[in-house]
Amino acid sequence: MGLPRSYADPFVEHGGIGEAGPSWDKIGPMHSAPRLPRSFFDRPTLRVARDLLGQRLVRLERSGRRLSGRISEAEAYVGPDDLGCHARAGRTARNKTMWGPPGHAYVYFTYGMHWMLNVVTETEGFPAAVLIRGILPEEGLPLIRRRRGRRPEGALADGPAKLCQALAIDRRLDGEDLCLPGARLFVEACPPIPDRLVTRGPRVGLNTVPEPWQSIPWRFRVSAESLRSLAWEEVA
Repeated sequence: MGLPRSYADPFVEHGGIGEAGPSWDKIGPMHSAPRLPRSFFDRPTLRVARDLLGQRLVRLERSGRRLSGRISEAEAYVGPDDLGCHARAGRTARNKTMWGPPGHAYVYFTYGMHWMLNVVTETEGFPAAVLIRGILPEEGLPLIRRRRGRRPEGALADGPAKLCQALAIDRRLDGEDLCLPGARLFVEACPPIPDRLVTRGPRVGLNTVPEPWQSIPWRFRVSAESLRSLAWEEVA
């Protein structure tokens, strides 16, 4: 079974990072980095997933304390024809956020114990989103460590449920507009990750989903080592 034309892979057709992605010369210090605008998310989902690598996910606590980390892994889920996507079942109370405007958080509960954070993409009315699968923590490490327990630094937020626990993300943030000035959750622009550091592979946990959706390489990843190296280059 082949993919519909609307699911053509932009990296095969055009290659590289989308034009709306952040640029090196616009990045300032951590405290003044610009937030990603809605136009960043209002693009093909695969491009958004790829371009989110290396960007800084920020969670503001009620006290104003920042918790943050660089996005290290992301997966694309694209429309009702994607049998790995929640939208395959149509619009429901659980997934209705996916049908909304781009740049909103879609947070859902799974396996009876875990929260998952997604970012809505593309045009309002078309259900698509990017699952944030991992971050490399930067700010708020003491609090993140308390929430995650006695774990190695590399295992603090290297999974979708782990990062939600680390940043206290749950259903209360479902529908949060990441692009509003007063948002409690948002993404800040950081230098883009070079293509040579990015790997692609099948999405995780779709063992019962038929092909081509089970094996399609819509998961994007950059290693923690590469993120650390790039962060050092930024401050050098």
